[in-house]
Amino acid sequence: MATTKEIKDELTIARFFDAPRERVWKAWTEPERMKKWWGPQYFTAPVINIDLRAGGKYLYCMRGPDNKDYWSTGVYREIVPMERLVLTDSFADEKGNVVPASYYGMTGDWPRELLVTVTFEEIGSMTKMHLKQEGIPSGQMRDLTRAGWSGSFDKLAESIVPIDRTRIIAEPGKQEIIITRVFDAPRKLVFQAYTDHNLITQWWGPERFTTSIDKLSAKPGGAWRFVQNDRKGNIFAFHGVYHDVVSPARIVDTFEYEGRPGHVSLETTTFEEFEGKTRVTNRSTFQSVADRDEMIEADMEEGVMETNARLAELLAKYRVARKAA
Repeated sequence: MATTKEIKDELTIARFFDAPRERVWKAWTEPERMKKWWGPQYFTAPVINIDLRAGGKYLYCMRGPDNKDYWSTGVYREIVPMERLVLTDSFADEKGNVVPASYYGMTGDWPRELLVTVTFEEIGSMTKMHLKQEGIPSGQMRDLTRAGWSGSFDKLAESIVPIDRTRIIAEPGKQEIIITRVFDAPRKLVFQAYTDHNLITQWWGPERFTTSIDKLSAKPGGAWRFVQNDRKGNIFAFHGVYHDVVSPARIVDTFEYEGRPGHVSLETTTFEEFEGKTRVTNRSTFQSVADRDEMIEADMEEGVMETNARLAELLAKYRVARKAA
């Protein structure tokens, strides 16, 4: 999942991955790993050549669904292992010669060279990756570039995030966020964790918050209200109404943060069991794209990943307790 910000001739994207920083770094710097994700959705990367040193060059080829190849090249300006990559970015031919965008039939005043900076920050067991691309003007060129990066990063997440880790999908221009996670626990227990008063308070929200339940009636027409307190004494409250509750398969309810009244999302959570595990899929549909994007900008990703990690830990404790009994 990514947050995107545009300033002057600059595009920035921040994205969290539920994977260690070393794995994300290797995905950017090892050719065989990069081949798994480079290029938008439905594109492949048959050629990835990397000379990973300051002054070294790279040459990438991405192949479209129509089998047309698009080459790019650049020079590494700065390399700080596990922390930062700074490199130039240009269209190229298959020999690595820089060519204009018109070489590939693109119209508009595309810059001949862009500057890309990628940083990697370790946050617990997660990695925050921040990309900044300088030199690209606003308008269609930036929109196309943003869409390309988003598709690539979705593929990057799939290539490095294990099946039992949180995945977040938020496509540009859409009003929804899709979150999936596989938990090593039976569906009945996972569903109970979403509807049981005593269990919810142990995992709902990031660890820096304490959650209490003011109201909980997990049935069609019922309502819920959770209140969180942080270590500074701040209070945050959330509430909603249950539209559908089918145990242990599905929950449909609304979500509203009381600090922003009137901004309501519809949450559909499904629970699928396979091989003793449970895949939980949460689809949040917002009233507008702006509402969706504002939620992303509020560091929603980090909170979701930490919350799911806490739920996984809670479920693991229950498995151990049951085996001991």
